[in-house]
Amino acid sequence: MYGTRIVTSMLLALAIVSVGPSSTARAADADSSLRADLERIAQKRIFFGHQSVGMNLLEGIKQLSTTAGVPVHIAEVKSASEVGTSMIGHTFIAENEKPFMKLKSFEQAMGNKSSGIDVAITKFCFVDFTPETDSKVLFDSYRTAIEDLKAKNPGTTFVHVTAPLTSEQSWPKELLKRILGRSGDATNVRREEYNALLRKTYQGREPIFDLARIESTAPDGKAVTVEWNGIVAPAMDPDYTNDGGHLNTVGKIRAARELISVLAAIPDRPTPHSSVR
Repeated sequence: MYGTRIVTSMLLALAIVSVGPSSTARAADADSSLRADLERIAQKRIFFGHQSVGMNLLEGIKQLSTTAGVPVHIAEVKSASEVGTSMIGHTFIAENEKPFMKLKSFEQAMGNKSSGIDVAITKFCFVDFTPETDSKVLFDSYRTAIEDLKAKNPGTTFVHVTAPLTSEQSWPKELLKRILGRSGDATNVRREEYNALLRKTYQGREPIFDLARIESTAPDGKAVTVEWNGIVAPAMDPDYTNDGGHLNTVGKIRAARELISVLAAIPDRPTPHSSVR
């Protein structure tokens, strides 16, 4: 069974941003499984369609790879068919603020026939949600797209990613946004509606990278939330971002470490039997 777990590696994250070899040594001690997980994912063919937060995650994987001394080949490609052996191939799917277009872009990048890759991932960005987003319609479209891709790609594991969040803004900014009908709190409610549907559908059945849960769990383990019209929803912890939405160095390491764990836990792709002619 698949499940999600939040790996709290804040000592590792702090050591990465500190200076000095002793800090790096402490980081390695703090997460003894990192090397093994990286060695495992370094052998997989992984295709990742994303935008800027996805780039944050890849940067985090690169940092952890360097720290652990385990090379992970990450390269930009145009399509899944270009992903080579032992490689994370990634592409920027079009375009931000147009989530339905992103789904079509990812489908096109995956191709019309099996790519033979081990793992495929796509995700929405925080800017793809507004207070008016119909989260159910969006999730239904996502699920339909993924089911179609599964049929074309037998043997490929699809990792489902919860929508990233934004942090609570200062009251003057939030007040202005509420007046304009663009409240970040209301948008986090919509993101959580989508994420709840994703968890309900795939939890325990298929792998989930719960980015939203990682972002909304403070270093001390407490849940970070906002409230909109009596509805409480998760929000990004300010410690993980410099601009309210993208991951800073600490956020990158924390989220990337969990993504590595999720990818490493995926069983190897079955080896097809040779056909007799």
